[in-house]
Amino acid sequence: MGGTRYLVVNADDFGLSAGVNRGVVEAHDRGIVTSASLRVRWPAAAAAVAAARDRSRLGLGLHVDLGEWAYSDGEWRAVYEVVPAGDPDAAAAEVAAQVAAFHRLVGRPPTHLDSHQHVHTREPARSVLVRWARDLGVPLRHCSPGVRYDGRFYGQTATGAPHPEGVEEGALLQALAELTAGATEVCCHPGYADDLPTAYRAERAAEVASLCSPRVRRTAADAGAVLGSFADLPRDLCGVTPP
Repeated sequence: MGGTRYLVVNADDFGLSAGVNRGVVEAHDRGIVTSASLRVRWPAAAAAVAAARDRSRLGLGLHVDLGEWAYSDGEWRAVYEVVPAGDPDAAAAEVAAQVAAFHRLVGRPPTHLDSHQHVHTREPARSVLVRWARDLGVPLRHCSPGVRYDGRFYGQTATGAPHPEGVEEGALLQALAELTAGATEVCCHPGYADDLPTAYRAERAAEVASLCSPRVRRTAADAGAVLGSFADLPRDLCGVTPP
């Protein structure tokens, strides 16, 4: 297929902890990560921003955090909720607060928007983030048709069961082999999570290893794609569809 292929390799959860920050930075410095999504509510957010300032090629967007859910006994249960899931006013106020926090920490708008556990794919968060993406003029994950989302590089199934092959080198190589014309976001979650009470611990370290693999780096360089952040994408690819 003709046409330029743009590739953004985006690391979610930047700022979650010191160990996650270390993994994201390593996957940028030694690997193919070009962008990160910042969780501004977490203790290591300021340290993440400081690390990003020393890395001009690392794009920085906002990872909106409205809650987290874990699969247990056949259903998804809340681990925590920042705001009530069905309250549009509370969601709007919290997203505004997180956008403002990003501005205070970073000193500029985010290059892109997304959300923890893709909560913005459902209302009321969807409408709120669509409005913000349009106001800021940045792409919103799943809602910008010009940017294809590739989330296959992940170490758990849809119900949280271990899926170690999902974060092996081969998963990344397959994603790179299937790049098409236009823009693609390959999502990842690198880190060292010994300092986190999370089930997604060994998987983060495995992601770092795969993202930094010499074979992956070589394949990315040979793929013929333009590797960069969301800020490097042509503006006509970054539009957002209505909610």
